Amino acid sequence: MAQHKIIFTGPVGAGKTTAIQSLSDIPIITTDEVATDMTANRKPQTTVAMDYGLMKLGDGERVHLYGTPGQERFDFMWEILTEGGLGLVLMLDNTRERPFQDLAFYLKAFAPFIAETQLVVGITRMDESKTPSLPEYHAQLKQQGYKVPVFEVDARVKKDVAALVQALLYSLDPGVISGAPA
Repeated sequence: MAQHKIIFTGPVGAGKTTAIQSLSDIPIITTDEVATDMTANRKPQTTVAMDYGLMKLGDGERVHLYGTPGQERFDFMWEILTEGGLGLVLMLDNTRERPFQDLAFYLKAFAPFIAETQLVVGITRMDESKTPSLPEYHAQLKQQGYKVPVFEVDARVKKDVAALVQALLYSLDPGVISGAPA
C-alpha cells in the first residue's frame, strides 16, 4: 500500500485547516489553541503544531495531509512536517494586508523543500478581495523564479481543494492524475 504526504502551509487564517478538513476521509486531528497574540485579531484559535488528515485513494493508496502552523514562532515544526513530503500547497489569504509579502516569506522559508519537490498555490477569500488578481500572483511568482499552478480556492469546497492536490500530483507525475481525488 503506497503512502504519500502533502504539506499545506501559509499564514494564519489562510484556510489550511479548513482545506485539510474538506479533503480528509477521517476526522482531522488539530492542535488548535486559543490565540493570545495579534493572531486573535484574525481568528480565535490557531494551529500550534500541525493539522492532520488522510485521503484514501484507490488500490489502498493513502495521502497523508499535514498542515503547518502559520505563525513564524512555530517554524520549528515546518522542517519536521516537510520531511518525506511530496510537495507543498501554499495557501494565501487575499484579504491580508500584504499577500505578496506573505508569498515571498513562505517561498523563502520553504525554498529547500520546494527545490526538492513541487509547489502549488491556492488563493482564498478572492470573493472578498479581488486584488491582487491571479495574473498578478503569477507575475510575482515568475519574478521569484517560479512557474507553478495558482488557483482561486474556497477551502470549504472539496472540489476546489482537490484541484490543488491534483495539480500538485500532476506536476510530480503526469500519469498519476487518474488516481487523484475527485
